[in-house]
Amino acid sequence: MQPMDEIYQQYARMVYRYLLRLTRDENLAEELTQETFYQAIRTSDRFDGSCAVSTWLCAIAKKVLATYRRKHPDLEDVEEQIIAAPSAEHQALEQDAKVELLRRVHSLPEPGREVLYLRIYGGLSFREIGDVFGKTENWARVTYYRAKEKLRKDVEQDV
Repeated sequence: MQPMDEIYQQYARMVYRYLLRLTRDENLAEELTQETFYQAIRTSDRFDGSCAVSTWLCAIAKKVLATYRRKHPDLEDVEEQIIAAPSAEHQALEQDAKVELLRRVHSLPEPGREVLYLRIYGGLSFREIGDVFGKTENWARVTYYRAKEKLRKDVEQDV
């Protein structure tokens, strides 16, 4: 595993965005992000590499949030009363993530890129995608899966 300071530099923003999405509170998300990395340092010897570091950190963050909510049950009532409209920062972060995803999809080779576009943005079934390309439904499924896996691997490499 990488040194913890490198892991922090690489994943802190992702963990913060994850917690911000769950809490809708910038200050609480920041506090819980710090607690997440504290817990990660404490339990780093238990990380066995069976999952991505980002997955491990999000699991810790989820447990940290659950612990926080158990200690502050009165806050759940307040959270339910908050209007679900996301903050401007949250919207900007989501927009950045969407643009980054589209950039990555655009960099995929054909026909995977087109199959992803047709499936995700066009809402076409695999049978319809196969018809568009003059191929089978199974071909469309396999091509979609391979493109999605390539996209996932590219994201994991950069994260």
